[in-house]
Parts: sequence; structure tokens; C-alpha cells
Amino acid sequence: MVPERLGKVLTAARVISEEQLQKALLVQKKEGGRLGSILVKMNFVEEDKLLKFLSQHYGIPAIDLSKVQIDSAVTKLVPVEVVYKHHVIPIKRSGATLNLAMADPTDVFAVDDIKFMTGYEIEPMIASDTAVMAAIAKSYDVSTKQLQTVLKDMEVLETEANLSIVREEEVDINQLKAEVEDAPVVKLANLILVEAIKKKVSDIHIEPYEKSFRVRYRLDGSLYEVMAPPKKLQAALTSRLKIMAELDIAERRLPQDGRIKMRFEDKEVDLRVSSLPCLFGEKIVMRLLDKSNLTLDLTKLGFEPNALENFMKAIGSPYGMVLVTGPTGSGKTTTLYSALNYINTIDVNIMTAEDPVEYNLMGINQVQMKDEIGLNFAAALRSFLRQDPDIIMVGEIRDYETAEIGVKAALTGHLVLSTLHTNDAPSTINRLLNMGIEPFLVASSVVLILAQRLVRRVCKDCKEIEKIPIQTLVKGGMSEEEAKSAVCYKGKGCQACSDTGYKGRIALYEVMPIGEEVRELVLQGASADEIKKRAIGAGMKTLRMSGLAKVREGLTTLEEVVESTFAD
Repeated sequence: MVPERLGKVLTAARVISEEQLQKALLVQKKEGGRLGSILVKMNFVEEDKLLKFLSQHYGIPAIDLSKVQIDSAVTKLVPVEVVYKHHVIPIKRSGATLNLAMADPTDVFAVDDIKFMTGYEIEPMIASDTAVMAAIAKSYDVSTKQLQTVLKDMEVLETEANLSIVREEEVDINQLKAEVEDAPVVKLANLILVEAIKKKVSDIHIEPYEKSFRVRYRLDGSLYEVMAPPKKLQAALTSRLKIMAELDIAERRLPQDGRIKMRFEDKEVDLRVSSLPCLFGEKIVMRLLDKSNLTLDLTKLGFEPNALENFMKAIGSPYGMVLVTGPTGSGKTTTLYSALNYINTIDVNIMTAEDPVEYNLMGINQVQMKDEIGLNFAAALRSFLRQDPDIIMVGEIRDYETAEIGVKAALTGHLVLSTLHTNDAPSTINRLLNMGIEPFLVASSVVLILAQRLVRRVCKDCKEIEKIPIQTLVKGGMSEEEAKSAVCYKGKGCQACSDTGYKGRIALYEVMPIGEEVRELVLQGASADEIKKRAIGAGMKTLRMSGLAKVREGLTTLEEVVESTFAD
């Protein structure tokens, strides 16, 4: 609809005066925008009154978007740049018809554009411009629009600079330094980092391939693609990130590690940056270390009451060794930091050897390992024993030497916390024995072993009951009685969880105190299975048991637990 026509309709119906129309048209000429929105902003007509009039005049139903839950599957039919361009939003799809809320329902160009794009018949509905824009902001990721703007700038940049893909070894470093300072490259780098912080992702992957270039985020343990910048900007974006991490942009044959420290919305975020030469360029992986996301409250990590009591008793011991086990990315560091935070008082000296130091903790002496100069876990442990420590945390027991020093420290009046890569708590004993530590040393030094896994939480915003056959629950590890009374939940998928049905993660814990019975088995050289049976008899809950308890509490799904743990 052309502005004059809308103006004539409104003046003819005496909704506004001719004088008001002329003033609004003048503003529109200077500032742009839609006439209806300008009239409302200038207080010449109330938005509701305008909406009602247009609905009656054109015979098109009006809709209150604030009361409509828009399915994300429908919004995917129309790209974000199109909805912003035409001020429209798809509401629902019925068969071959797509309902479209429009600020201007007579905009035939918008209708034709979306009809051609989607292949659906368009049924317009009228909504206020304010409501449409609010619905777009809510239903579409606003960062997508920002990305479109940045990429549009980049297209202009590419055209003007006539950039071409060149082999890595042929890149002119001086030219590259100039390119990384170009506004669109800086904007894109900042956008990738800021959106990752906002979404609370754990890792960012910048990946080069032969004919494409992509960016992926790891959120709640799963990777998903967020954008595919033009291949021509690969070298400039990679170099921009390397410069931010204070890495050598001229060195593209060897791996490099660095850090980026950012301030965002009054909080400091550290990014651990790793560059790795691949077949078609350097892959950049950035681990986000946001201290504000670090939960240091042991009661909020996911422990069952009895397990938490045993763990707190162990870390409160005057001496001995407490081991936390699990694969990479299972939350071991968070558990250890939480434990240190709990026992960090003014009267104790706490020393940590870490590779790398992920978070700085006040009151704790943290040492970064540097293998290239001989500062490894074993060397750091030896030095710690000359620093009058009460509590020692070793990032990981990787070899006999580190294990031996740690055990001796635990036997000479120190509390030692460390991690190992094992599948469950009982098999940790065998791992130490296989390293060469004598059974009597293991039995007398280890106080408690904790195994853990992370599983995704069911999204609270779209949580609904899931009917699972009793036999499936029994096969998963529940008893028949538990299966009959269990109420399971799953996430339907919504905007809050990016249609995954999951949001956030929670830990599963297997806590095995080393009591007299288990100690006897260790001295006898019993197998991991024998130790496990005895520990379960003494009250230990396995990882699968911990997971099933969280399924019954509605915190996670059976599928997540089965994928993350072994059947008992």
C-alpha cells in the first residue's frame, strides 16, 4: 500500500485530519518508516483504534500477537531478513495455507515474495507494527539479523577489495594485517564472541574446509552450526582472532595456544584459544571460561543427599586422597573447584597444579603447568611439599611419578585432590595399581573416589510428560515397581532451548567411600566388579542409579541417562 492511499483512507473515515496526515508524511519523507507507525508515534491515532479500523475496512482479521505462541517450525519457513524487510511474521500453517501477521496487510509485494519463497497460499492477518516487531524479536534470534547486516557489509567489502582465495603459504602478511582491521571482519569476530557469551556456550569452533567455512557452538555438550561466513574471509577472520589472542599470525604451520580476556556487560570472560593447522587452513577452537557461570555451591551440582554427605566428609578429612574421575568434559574441574571453595578458609594453605588454570580463585595458590620448561605435575608436587601445604590439588594423575608423590603426600598429613580418566569409581583402584602403586599404599591413602557424568536438563519452559513403556524403563535399570509409578518428562522444543528440548546440564555422581570392607578387597587384589558389588552393598549409588533418580525427578530423560552411563 502506498502511504498516500492509506492516508486518504484514514482522512476520508475521519480517523485523522488532513493536517495530521501532512505532518506525518513530512516526517516519513525525512526519517523513513511506515505511515501507520508514524501516526501512532505522533499520537494522532491510538494503535488499537487504527488496527480495528484497518481490519474492518479491508475485511482482514486482526490478531493479538502477545497472546499467540508461534511454533518455531513455522518461523523457519520465512528467513529473518524477509520478516524484517516486510514487517511480517508467519503465525501458523494449515495444510497448504500459511497465516501471516502483517503490519500492512495490503502489501502485495510482501505476499507475493513469501508465497513464491514458501510455496504456500498466504492468508494475511493484521497486527500492529509494534506487535509484529516484538514478535519477530521474540521468535527469531536477533543476532541472526545482526549477522545478516555484517555479512552484507562483507559482500560489499569483497566486491570493493576484489579479494581472492589464495593458498595459506602465499598470504601477504602486511595485506592480512590490513584486512583484519576492516570493520566487517572486526564486527564478525566480535559478534561470534558476544553471541557465544550470551548463549553461555562452552566452546566455539571456527572450521575451514575446501569450499566452505563454518562456525559452530558447543552448548550443553552438543555442537551445532550457527553461521557459514564467506570462504574469502577465512584468512582475515582467523588472523583477527589470533591477533586478539596474541598469537603469531605469520606462523600457520604449527599449533599455537593463547588467551583472550574480554569484558562484557560488567563481567570478565576468559577465552582459551587453540589454533591447529588443518588441510584447508587453521582451525580455531575457543573455550569460554566465564566465572559468573561457575557454580561453586556443592549442594547445587546434583549430588544425592547421602552422596553429598560422604563427599563433604572426605574433603573435610585432615589427610588422605580424594579422586574425581570421568571423561574429558564431564565437569571434574567444577566439582574440584567447588570442593576447594568449600574448604578454603583463612587457616589452611591450598596449592594447586593445573593444566591449564581455568578459573582464578581468591585465597588459593594456583600454578600453571609448563611442560616445555620441565614444570609438570610431578615437579610441581615436589615443590608444593616444600611450601608448607595443608591441601594440594593436582589437575590430573597421568603417570606413576605423579601418582607416587600424591600418595606419599596423602600419607604424610596432606589432603590431596586429583582427577583420573576412568569409567567408574571402582575401576579407579585398578588404574592406580596398573600404574605401579602398591595395593597397601592405595588402601591406606585413598579416602574416597567420585565418578561423574554430565547429562542435559529437560527444558523447564516446554517440559511435558513422556509416556515410556514399563519394559523400556525396566531395561534401562528401574525395578518394575519404580517403572509403574515413574512419571517421566521430556522437552517439546521451544525458543528458549533452541528446539532441542534441553537447557542446561546436571551431573550424575557415583560416590565410593573407601571403608574397611573395600580396603580389604584392595589389599586382596580383588577385581573392579567385586569392589563394585561390595560398594553397592554398602550403599553406593552407581552412575546409572543416580541418572534414573534424576529421570524420576523430571530433571533429565531416560535417553540421556542411557547414552551417558553403563547398565549396572
